[in-house]
Amino acid sequence: MIEQHISLKNYNTFGIGAMAQYFSVFNTVDELSELLEFKQLPASSLQPSILILGGGSNILFTKNFEGLVLKNNIQGIEKVGEDDNSVYIKAGAGVNWHQFVLYCIENNFSGIENLSLIPGNVGASPMQNIGAYGVEIKDVFHELEAFHLTEKKIIKFNLSECAFGYRESVFKRKFKGQFVILSVTYKLNKVPVFNTSYGAIEQELEKMGVKELSIKAISEAVIHIRSSKLPDPKEIGNAGSFFKNPEISNDQYSILNIQYPNIVGYSLPNGKTKLAAGWLIEQCGWKGYRKGDAGCHAKQALVLVNYGTASGNEIYDLSEAIILSVKEKFGVTLEREVNII
Repeated sequence: MIEQHISLKNYNTFGIGAMAQYFSVFNTVDELSELLEFKQLPASSLQPSILILGGGSNILFTKNFEGLVLKNNIQGIEKVGEDDNSVYIKAGAGVNWHQFVLYCIENNFSGIENLSLIPGNVGASPMQNIGAYGVEIKDVFHELEAFHLTEKKIIKFNLSECAFGYRESVFKRKFKGQFVILSVTYKLNKVPVFNTSYGAIEQELEKMGVKELSIKAISEAVIHIRSSKLPDPKEIGNAGSFFKNPEISNDQYSILNIQYPNIVGYSLPNGKTKLAAGWLIEQCGWKGYRKGDAGCHAKQALVLVNYGTASGNEIYDLSEAIILSVKEKFGVTLEREVNII
């Protein structure tokens, strides 16, 4: 059933009350196909007339959506194969990501425990190659099924075809707006390979008094760290990290390092250095900033927040001001991780 003039406030983690001209939910690919036959869409070349919504955790609405918003609610988790070392787990795009991580931990499937408590659904995980604490989706990805919106057929994508990069995939660039991800299959380890070297995981495990390392312990450590630094979207509207960590040349980093000896940077195999966007933003004085209900979180400058009734435009304007100030101070251009509608 297609509804008219529906508020999207409860469908995006920023809690922005943008309106959808038309709205519906699909639970299967057949329901999706049927909804795509809807004939009352506005004839506009200025914006796409269909928006596919997952968990709404990586989106900022700056205006109402004149068209059809379709909420992807495809469920299901199943084991579709295994070999001596690996197990292949397929999950519907509408499955909550953290619940999927917990399912894998309960079944002792290793590989995504470092990605605990990331908001959103399974379908978004390959779209932007989500990552945290030394692990990215590309490390555990096997294949996905996607529905082509105009050709009306299901196409499978393997690892190389997704063209994963840092918070990037073929679905954010070349094929943006052309596909709906239906399911994702992950290749997970039967015997755990622990990844504790990144961030504060080892210190947190020590603080927790963990004597015997397990994927459950790592997951709990990540949950503790994230909960201590990041606001719960149910309490304060946000989309997690608003900006990507920028990559600059080693030469540029060397110059900045002389000016700012405390600058946070990580050497990359491609000959570049990745900077901590949160550190750059904090040095520009934005951490804890608030104007009206739009603000920069007090514990993590990388997170922009809606304290209640901020509009999408107010949060967007704040992000513009942050980008400008970081560019002026450091000569580095921040790029938004969040999709702007």
